Amino acid sequence: MRLADFILRDMKLILAQLEAFAAPLLPAADMESTGLREHAEQILLAVARDLRTSYDRNLGCNQSMGETAQLIKVDETAAHAHALLCARAGFGVNQLAAEYRALRASVLRLWTDDCEPQSPDKDDMIRFDEAIDQALAESIAWFTAQVEQSRSLLLGMMSHDMRCPLQAIQMTASYLAALNVGENVSDAATRLMRSGARMQALLDDLTDFNRTKLGLGLNVHPTSVDLADVVADELDELRAAYPDREIQLSVNGNSRGMWDGQRLQQLLGNLVTNALKYGAHDTPVHVRLTGGATHVAMDVCNFGPAIESAMLRCIFDPLTRGTVSRGTREKTPSLGLGLHIASEIAKAHGGTIEARSDDTQTVFSVSLPRSSSTVR
Repeated sequence: MRLADFILRDMKLILAQLEAFAAPLLPAADMESTGLREHAEQILLAVARDLRTSYDRNLGCNQSMGETAQLIKVDETAAHAHALLCARAGFGVNQLAAEYRALRASVLRLWTDDCEPQSPDKDDMIRFDEAIDQALAESIAWFTAQVEQSRSLLLGMMSHDMRCPLQAIQMTASYLAALNVGENVSDAATRLMRSGARMQALLDDLTDFNRTKLGLGLNVHPTSVDLADVVADELDELRAAYPDREIQLSVNGNSRGMWDGQRLQQLLGNLVTNALKYGAHDTPVHVRLTGGATHVAMDVCNFGPAIESAMLRCIFDPLTRGTVSRGTREKTPSLGLGLHIASEIAKAHGGTIEARSDDTQTVFSVSLPRSSSTVR
């Protein structure tokens, strides 16, 4: 008997066998067997329809790699729906894949037994494997996306909920410092405020990162600003935070444009902090602003060991960190998000950012259009 006919004839037997195979795979937060049965039936019906169509061997190879159109021509396939159900029920990706192995084994075992003493049709077996592979690829893709979105939402809610207690700590520290009741209390309050500011910076980075992961981008509110003033203010704060380091600024040309000044201070702060952290401790960090006809360029340069080419290719990826330069103490804790967020700020302004490095210096170059019409 051809495989498509067998699937349609013995669907109930196949599903019962599948449940027996899949039962040990279910996590503690058990998913109802009706969900597995319903989705498996839809997948098998789609496979049966697929087996009854004319066969293109090249298309079959692409199908097994998940590179063809969906098995079921609807917005949400059974593979997609089942992936979402598994993600919400606490499955891992290995458990999801094991379910498809169980489905494959159930069908092929029952079918080959039914075909005896004759051999099962080889083409049907190949096409069945290709169709199951495609369904598995669809499920894993949707499962991964659902898990990633849930993780991002959780981190976003955590960072939001942590702001209220953090603000209470910072306000209490400010109040203690204002009381002026003794040097010990004032010093303790100052440490609290400094630590609170660091925690606030980490939460801000985490919030921005989650916005980019959710596809929301970063919020920018452009106004007419002089980038030279914005940069000078930020560098003054960085010099106070790193009194033992030299930070130089040079400005050439017109530096006015429509930008979000606070966001660009954040971008610059991330780049300069990175340069201080990874550059040679006994050399200055140079910041150069150059005004052009339509764009303003901002370069942050530091001296020290060259960044390896492999690291340079992924340097703006999130959670990427290098090795801190010897003699440089990391004064601000980092999640490895600074350069990623800097690149997102540049993109939010319609600009670009790139990095280059050799044995003499490392340069991060930002190009920002003056016109607000390019800002997203």
